[in-house]
Amino acid sequence: MKKAVFFDIDGTLVSFQTHQVSAMTFETLRKLKENGYLLFIATGRGKDGLKCLEDFPFDGYITLNGQYCYTGTGEVIYENFIRKEELAVLLDYLKEHPFPCGFTMENTKVFNYRDQRVDDVHAITQNDDHPAGDVSNVINEKIYQAMAFINEAEEKELMKELKNCTSARWYPTFTDISPIGGTKVKGIDQFCAYYGVELQDTYAFGDGGNDREMLEHVHTSIVMGSADDSIKGIADYVTDDVDHEGITKACIRLGMI
Repeated sequence: MKKAVFFDIDGTLVSFQTHQVSAMTFETLRKLKENGYLLFIATGRGKDGLKCLEDFPFDGYITLNGQYCYTGTGEVIYENFIRKEELAVLLDYLKEHPFPCGFTMENTKVFNYRDQRVDDVHAITQNDDHPAGDVSNVINEKIYQAMAFINEAEEKELMKELKNCTSARWYPTFTDISPIGGTKVKGIDQFCAYYGVELQDTYAFGDGGNDREMLEHVHTSIVMGSADDSIKGIADYVTDDVDHEGITKACIRLGMI
């Protein structure tokens, strides 16, 4: 009987304070693998944002909130990108309502422009130092996700125009915009089918709004202590925060290691 564990990165595996995965967490991941668990990343980051994992041998990666999923050996098992028509709408919208927006490709991203909002998020993630400039050509690229640096009210207005996209927010100053279809849940189902894992044998660790559907979908959901109460409310188990070894404590408490 195979069991699978899905991990968010920011605020779950990686501390916002140190920008690293702790040595104890890496040791816990090794013990989980020794105990036969399949381990997966489930993140809003792209491939270029995974250096913090220090080449730990995960069995698969759900990246860009489910838009690009690949195995530990590099086999792509699912991809989903924003339609050209939707990109055209977004580019036109940015001309009328300018805000910083990052367009994420397979291995990198580009911003139309940067301001303090972008720099503040990069200070947290250490993953958004990409260049800014002319983005008109993104319409000819596979864009898996866009990072819109807007508040919730502005997000509601924008999403009225993007009929085939959805949004997910894990930080107050920006939201991830993704094409309808690919989600962390979609990635979980893809990997369960690929590896022959039953949903009743799945676990997920998360802390943010973009983890909600994933946490509701798996059999056992573990939420970090730093999460909002609305996310804690859907948890099967609430553990400590990332800076106090919440993953390790939960795995011990649940008898996983």
